[in-house]
Amino acid sequence: MKKLLCTVVMAGVCAGLAAPARAQSRPLVTEDPETVPTGYILLEAGVDFLNGAMYPATGLTGNLTKFGTFGLSFGVSSIVELQVDGGLYNRLAITSIDPTAPLHFRYTGGPDETSSFEDLSIGAKVRFVSETESRPAIALRFVTRLPLVGTDTGLGTGTTDFNVGVAVAKTVRSTRVATNLGLGIMGDPVQGDLQNYLLTYGLSFARAIRTGAEFVAEFNGRVDLGSDVPPVGTDTRSHVRVGGRFTRGPVRIDAGLLLGITERDPNWGVTFGATWVFKAFNVK
Repeated sequence: MKKLLCTVVMAGVCAGLAAPARAQSRPLVTEDPETVPTGYILLEAGVDFLNGAMYPATGLTGNLTKFGTFGLSFGVSSIVELQVDGGLYNRLAITSIDPTAPLHFRYTGGPDETSSFEDLSIGAKVRFVSETESRPAIALRFVTRLPLVGTDTGLGTGTTDFNVGVAVAKTVRSTRVATNLGLGIMGDPVQGDLQNYLLTYGLSFARAIRTGAEFVAEFNGRVDLGSDVPPVGTDTRSHVRVGGRFTRGPVRIDAGLLLGITERDPNWGVTFGATWVFKAFNVK
């Protein structure tokens, strides 16, 4: 076994705002269908450490530290949220190199470490069913990852990936449950004209412990839907996350632990970060 970290709900952050809502926030990756309030921006920032991170295309394995991971979510209407995610600096302390990897010949870094920024992901979420006492909230989300990091760093694939999926969530007393199901399309980093299809999924829980404090957990991953031998780097992945979130006014502090499940996932990881929701603009 390998990974672990987090789950869903942003009631705490938005509880201190004039326009209440629940939206996805750290340390979770399972998406909540609720959107950021109109005219507000949700800003996330953090630091992650992953033990045993693998890059099969370039043959690198090591301990990855991500400094300045960030997410920006813009509430552009009562049901629509625009999202931008990325990272300022990734550093891989290399523990092993596979020279037979298909794209290792493109790697120009050193034998001990390599670094780069993170690929940028741009997406949107549209909530088309609001939550009531008898029904859950439902939203459609789509996101594109732009190939800003090249294979010369060892940390990029140079492919454009796309994901579209449905997010469903319901609050039952002091617990919020969210689930995701979608289709991912990942490019083949070796043969750029090919791609692979994956089923993406997530299931998360957020339990209020006391005012301003939550315990969160999730199971999240993807399943290869293609051939028996998927293109390198597009295989099945899965992880578990657990953590906590502490909210005071518009600011939330979080921490989490991650355990990988498949052989391609990091062995374990930790994350620390903060989320801030603030009024930024008016929408007429």
